[in-house]
Amino acid sequence: MDRKRCLVYFIGAGPGDPALITIKGQRCIQEADLVLYTGSLVPKDVVSCARKEARVIDSSSMTLNETHSMIVDSVRGGGLVARVHTGDPSLFGATKEQMFLLDKEGIRYEIIPGVTAAFAAAAAARVSFTLPEKSQSLILTRIEGRTPVPNQERLEKLAQHRTAMAIYLSAGSPERVTKELLTGGYPEDTPVVVAYRVGWPDEKIFTTWISSLGEAVKEAGIHKQAVFLVLPGLNDDPTSSRLYSPEFTHGFRK
Repeated sequence: MDRKRCLVYFIGAGPGDPALITIKGQRCIQEADLVLYTGSLVPKDVVSCARKEARVIDSSSMTLNETHSMIVDSVRGGGLVARVHTGDPSLFGATKEQMFLLDKEGIRYEIIPGVTAAFAAAAAARVSFTLPEKSQSLILTRIEGRTPVPNQERLEKLAQHRTAMAIYLSAGSPERVTKELLTGGYPEDTPVVVAYRVGWPDEKIFTTWISSLGEAVKEAGIHKQAVFLVLPGLNDDPTSSRLYSPEFTHGFRK
């Protein structure tokens, strides 16, 4: 790792499985002098590859100013910092405010992407967001909680597109999710994959319907750390992709 290139690395740790972090992200952790990770969302196994001499700190109880001060102190002392985030840092990662402060300090940083929970959940459930002629778009969103959502992005408005969705940070209000999806126009029997703590030892993944989402989530004892995959067309008869059709020609097959 070239320490002259960057001093701070924002690393996407993936959804929980230590094997789903990128090689580049793992290498940064291995070489860092300070490893800051959110222990409530990132398993300690993900950062267990850190050097024995490194400081490995769980930032779950820390504020933005506290983590920033720790990062600056490490950098000013000649250290390399690995700031480890769950999933991918660009999605609900609260990285913008951290990068803003680093920019003010003139500290160089780099972002290393990670596997977000929606894609890990789709892989674990063996489903596809896109289906030929049925669903060709994916919306990543959340319902409003303590963090406001712009009015034009309210779930019931996005639901009018009736395309595939991955709904984050909403496990505490499944009944509200159901109401807004139905108000937006999804049929009651639209399949929903519920994925709880994907990649963790206590992972739970099951499929239900929009109409029974609230009851299913309650019975499973889930109230946080879950993503809902809304998958219209999932149970329809499959339509084969033209890509592999013998009648479909392209630059690599005549």
